[in-house]
Amino acid sequence: MARRGAAAGGDVCMCQTVFPAHANQRGELSAGQLLKWMDATACLAAEKHAGVSCVTASMDDIQFEEAARVGQIITIKAKVNRAFKTSMEIELDPVKLLSTEDQLEHTLAIERRRIRLGYEQLFQNLMRESNKEVIFEEEGAVSTDLTYVQSIELVQPPHANHHGNTFGGQIMAWMEAVASISASRLCRSYPILKSVNMFKFWGPSVVGDRLVFNAIVNNTFQNSVEVGVRVEAYNCEEWIKDQARHINSAFLIFNTVNDKGELLTFPRIKPTTKDGLRRYHGAIARRRIRLTRKCMLSAKQDKPSDPWERSNQAYVSYSNIAALTHLAAKPGWEITRTLDDIKIWTHEEGDMLSLKVEMQVKIPSHLAFSLLSDFRFRQQWDKHFLTCEVLQAVNEDEKIYYVTSPPITGHKPRDYVILVSQRQPCKPSEPYIVAVKSVTLTSMPPSEEYCRSEILCAGFQIYSDSNSSCTVCYFNQVTSGVMPYLAANLTGSSKSIEDTALECIKFLELKDSKC
Repeated sequence: MARRGAAAGGDVCMCQTVFPAHANQRGELSAGQLLKWMDATACLAAEKHAGVSCVTASMDDIQFEEAARVGQIITIKAKVNRAFKTSMEIELDPVKLLSTEDQLEHTLAIERRRIRLGYEQLFQNLMRESNKEVIFEEEGAVSTDLTYVQSIELVQPPHANHHGNTFGGQIMAWMEAVASISASRLCRSYPILKSVNMFKFWGPSVVGDRLVFNAIVNNTFQNSVEVGVRVEAYNCEEWIKDQARHINSAFLIFNTVNDKGELLTFPRIKPTTKDGLRRYHGAIARRRIRLTRKCMLSAKQDKPSDPWERSNQAYVSYSNIAALTHLAAKPGWEITRTLDDIKIWTHEEGDMLSLKVEMQVKIPSHLAFSLLSDFRFRQQWDKHFLTCEVLQAVNEDEKIYYVTSPPITGHKPRDYVILVSQRQPCKPSEPYIVAVKSVTLTSMPPSEEYCRSEILCAGFQIYSDSNSSCTVCYFNQVTSGVMPYLAANLTGSSKSIEDTALECIKFLELKDSKC
C-alpha cells in the first residue's frame, strides 16, 4: 500500500511498502522501482507549488547508499527548495520559507545550480586531458561490442500521466533494467546500481510511442562499471521512416558482490571504434567529477584543507558557501558582549568554538560587500593580516589568497592559503556572502619559515538595513591550532574583539566617505 501526505509549502511525503513484485532476485528493492517512486513524489511536490502539471526535466547525480528489502516501508520526502524562472514555462511564485532548514536549502539550491551549469565546461576540460592519455591494451580485455543491449518498450496508458506523457520515473526504471543487462555481460551475476549521472530529458514521449533503449558499457574501474544508455522514441509513422526523437541519455554505475557480500572485480574493456574511445574517455572524466563531488559533499569539517584542482573547483566553492551558511544558521548562539554598534556571540559544539561578531555600519550593503570581499584591504583594519596577495583570480566570484600573520611570543609566524568565495543576493532579503576556507595549492607548499595554519570556516554575511546602512556579521570557526591566537580575540591580533570590530567599522565608514 502507498500513503501520501503533505506538509507546508511544496512538501510531499510518500510511504511505500516493498512487496516481492518491487524486488530483485536478492529480495532487495529494485533501483528502478525506487527511481519511479522518487520521481512521482518529486513531481507531486513540484505540482503542489506550481499549481499546474509538471514533468521531470533532469536529476542531479543520484547515490544509492543502502538496500531496502521486501517487507520494509520506504518513506520518500520531497520539497521544493527553490523555483528558477528558466526551469519552467510559467512564472512561478517564490518558495515560502517556513523554517531555518527551508532557508538553508533555498540558499544552497542556487549553489547546486551553479554546479549543474558549470558541469559541461568542466567535463569538456577533463575530456581534453583524458584524450591525451594513451590506452595500453591489456591481455584479456573485453570488447565493448559484447556488452551492447537493445530493448524496446511500448508506452501504454498505465505508463503515462493524464496528459498522455510518459512518466519520467517509468523511463528511468526501463533504463536501469537494460543497463543492468549490459553490465551483467561482464560480471555474469546480478549488478547493483550504485549511482546515476546526468539524467536529463530532452523531449517528451506519449502513449503509443515505441521507446528504443540502447545500452553499452563505456568503461570499467576495478569494482565498478559505467553503462551509457540512450533512449529514442518513435511513433508509428516515425517507426516506418526510421526518424528517431532523442528522449533521454544517462550514465549508470554498477558494482556486483559475491555471496559473502564482497565486491567483485570487473574485467578491463577495450573500445573498438572512435565513438567507443570517446565514451571510454568520457567515463574517466565523469568518474573524476563524481568522486570529487561525493568527497566534497560528504566531507567532515575537521579534515585538512581540500586540494584546489580543476576537477573539484566547483565543489570546493560549494563547500565553502555551504559551510558558512550552515554555521550562521546553527541554533544555540549565545550573546557574550553588547556595545553600541557591536554584539559578540559564541557557539560551542563539542570541542569546536565558533565566534560571531555583529556590526552595525552606516554604509550601503553593496559597498561593504565590495570592501570586505577584497582581502587586500584586510590589512588596513585587521592587524592579524601582515601580508596578503592574490595567488589566483579564478573568476569574478572566487579568488585564492596567500596570507601571513605576525608571530606571537614563542611561536613562528603563521601563513594561510585561503579560498574567498563571494556571492551577491538574488533578492533583497538575502545577505551578501563572503566565505573563507583553507585550500591546498601545489604551487604554494608549506615552508620552514612559517607555520601553515588552517581555516575551516569563516567569513561575512551582510544584510541591508536601509539605503545607507547595513548589518555585517563576521563568523569564525576556531580550530585547536589557532586557539592560542583566538582565545580572547577576533582574529588573533593583539587587539580585543571589540577593538578589531571597531577598526572594521571605522575602515568601512571612512572608505564610504571617500567614495
